[in-house]
Amino acid sequence: MTQPLQPTAIQKIGGELAIAWNDATETYLPLEFLRRHCPCAACGGEPDVMGHIVRPQVEFTTKSFDLAGWQVVGGYAIQPKWGDGHSTGIYSYKFLRNLATLGA
Repeated sequence: MTQPLQPTAIQKIGGELAIAWNDATETYLPLEFLRRHCPCAACGGEPDVMGHIVRPQVEFTTKSFDLAGWQVVGGYAIQPKWGDGHSTGIYSYKFLRNLATLGA
């Protein structure tokens, strides 16, 4: 049985979030890319009663891409706090790993 995907270390390095994984791989995600892919409803939208995703208009400032910190959520995700005060996005470890394949 394989271990579930878990970070062994998470660190902000310059303009990137660096993640070392328990499968001996590393992911480097640019902070602006990470914020622009925030999975929360306020950023990414949420489905209406018919299942259509209603995407809000999100305005960013330079502080929007400043990672002020993060906290671990359960054993499956992190919740970043951004310089503009935004902190409702919960990024699962699987989601973070998949972001790396999008060309970050």
